[in-house]
Amino acid sequence: QVHIEESGGALVQPGGSLRLSCTASGFTFSNYVMSWHRQTPGNERELVASISNTGGSTNYADSVKGRFTISRDNAKNTVALQMNSLKPEDTAVYYCKAKRWSTNYWGQGTQVTVSS
Repeated sequence: QVHIEESGGALVQPGGSLRLSCTASGFTFSNYVMSWHRQTPGNERELVASISNTGGSTNYADSVKGRFTISRDNAKNTVALQMNSLKPEDTAVYYCKAKRWSTNYWGQGTQVTVSS
């Protein structure tokens, strides 16, 4: 049974840092591209960052380049998103996704709120 679970969401002040984690099970993790997405009420879910199955290639939304870093550990079936210099506009529910060909698995999301 496939299971993806995000953790690490919290309330943080502007300029602060937060590290999100995603733990996966039930599929061959190292075969999947992993990504983080975020969504705010009334808006579409947007891609934040992605990482290739080997971890050798990463991609970031322009809005987070230089501030966020995605990484993965295939031995532990985990993917992380290190978020620095957080801004109020980073406030959203953050989702972890696994993708291989036409197969997509999503987690339930974790809330990140950036506010003073």
